[in-house]
Amino acid sequence: MNTSEATAIANEGSDASRKAPLAAPARFPFFLRKTGADGGWQRGVALFEFILRLCGIAATLVAAITMGTTNETLPFFTEFFQFHANFADLPALTFFVVANAIAAGYLVLSLPFSLAIMIRPRAIGPRLLLFICDTVMVALTTAAASAAAAIVYLAHNGDAKANWIAICLRFDGFCQRISGAVVASFIAVVFFFVLVVMSALVMRKH
Repeated sequence: MNTSEATAIANEGSDASRKAPLAAPARFPFFLRKTGADGGWQRGVALFEFILRLCGIAATLVAAITMGTTNETLPFFTEFFQFHANFADLPALTFFVVANAIAAGYLVLSLPFSLAIMIRPRAIGPRLLLFICDTVMVALTTAAASAAAAIVYLAHNGDAKANWIAICLRFDGFCQRISGAVVASFIAVVFFFVLVVMSALVMRKH
């Protein structure tokens, strides 16, 4: 093979490489498309948020189950005449159980989206969706915990002006359980608030 033939073959090879189509970039759904280069710190934040969601599930479930199974009966004179305290007797406590159950269910459903953010930490779609839903859950759980806290305060202290007696003088077990449920719910509120703040800060960095 002479020099001119070698040059012709090299030119044909370079033309073929220029004409070869480039490999198609990987396609991702819209909500998983990146907004920029991957960042390690975003993945760390996403992992922390996932852990917070797991803790939030535990807190809301404890609050709902504890309140939803709270009742106490006191015998008075005879077994046919009794004082009975049940969470369902108070609409605020019923709302508390429903709201915390909804929050727990939402947190379970949010876990796949949280995992998607861990895989692609720069994806804006799932984070924006969770930010909106977390904000709604902050409002819901705060309202439920605040309403139940007002009932707990009246149960412990009563209201002399309204002639409401402090029922915790008699229903001690009932009051301890509803107080613990309210504390667990406020812990869940803190978890939701931290999730909202962290999501806002991360989206601001985008």
